[in-house]
Amino acid sequence: MSAFEWKGRRVLVTGATGLVGAWLVRDLLAKGCEVVALARDWDPQSELIRSGDVNRVTVVNGVVEDLGTVTRALNHYSCDTVFHLAAQTQVGAAYRDPFETFESNVRGTYSLLEACRRLGKPVERIVVASSDKAYGDAVQLPYTEDTRLDAKYPYDVSKLCTDFITRSYVVTYGLNATIARCGNIYGGGDLNWDRIVPGTIRWLRAGERPIIRSDGKLTRDYIYVKEVVAAYEALAEQVHRPEVKGEAFNFSAEKPLSVLEIVAAVTKAMGSSLTPDVRNTAVAEIKDQYLDSTRARTVLGWNSSWKLADALTETVDWYQRFLESR
Repeated sequence: MSAFEWKGRRVLVTGATGLVGAWLVRDLLAKGCEVVALARDWDPQSELIRSGDVNRVTVVNGVVEDLGTVTRALNHYSCDTVFHLAAQTQVGAAYRDPFETFESNVRGTYSLLEACRRLGKPVERIVVASSDKAYGDAVQLPYTEDTRLDAKYPYDVSKLCTDFITRSYVVTYGLNATIARCGNIYGGGDLNWDRIVPGTIRWLRAGERPIIRSDGKLTRDYIYVKEVVAAYEALAEQVHRPEVKGEAFNFSAEKPLSVLEIVAAVTKAMGSSLTPDVRNTAVAEIKDQYLDSTRARTVLGWNSSWKLADALTETVDWYQRFLESR
């Protein structure tokens, strides 16, 4: 790995109150960074706020779609590193309200990159969070970075646009930016109960059967949030390399699971014997998606190191403590 020094760097994290954002901020603080957190909503249940980490960062309130807000955050606090995580991340919400999703995910991306372009040299490295959804419903799996981006549904298209806009700013204006594509990210702090891992934990803890909106056969990548934090940091550390700048990287545990399988794994971690209630009502969902992380291993030296059972045990422990405290 590189001898990159994080201590003393000023880092902007958009989407800092989200699942990955909160854990990324914690790790950056531990490394000695001065963190600026862009936050749209003040959610006291966010791990960033509940943990008290919010008291150790500079908070800029506003939306990433607003060019003035983002420019002010970068300029006033002299940020040299940017992690762009802010996005509307729910497939169902995107289906119900595509406009909001495109505003947040598409306008938000070009506003952030435009602010970086206008400020120029002070911003040395940018990591943009995309998604495996940008690939669409590919015939051949797993996805590699050479797989055609062929999204169709609103959320998926918003992430495809994120990729292409980032690439455009790199090629045209020379921004030091790179792109991360992950599958389904799980871990303590995700309070979107519509997602399969936190939703299943809450149902089981209440003694209720977990509800599966699909037929349970959809296969996905599931990657632990702490591995994603390490992946994003590896990208930032190495973004100046020609093999990294302007490129996209898949990050995956490379052990795809069906919805039924991940629910079974969570159920085992909870010590429950309840069986799921399969509703088969999901819409705008791609059938199978999983990633190949060869490029991340060979170029970045990143590896998935968490076993599913260990990561779920840690995740369940977080939710047990959280739900007991309410």
